[in-house]
Amino acid sequence: MRLQDFWERMRAEFGPLADSFARDHVMSDLGGRSVMEALRDGVDVKDIWGAVAKDRGIPYF
Repeated sequence: MRLQDFWERMRAEFGPLADSFARDHVMSDLGGRSVMEALRDGVDVKDIWGAVAKDRGIPYF
């Protein structure tokens, strides 16, 4: 998954709150990190999207 695809999915799911969610919501599947922290740490965007999908109960597609 490309980073651009990831952000398109984030905005489709969270609308204008996507950036806030990515910055502020910490997930255990990301090792207690937010999306932004996981991206900074080099976690694959596919794995990050998987964590977001699991956390929010949305389809992984």
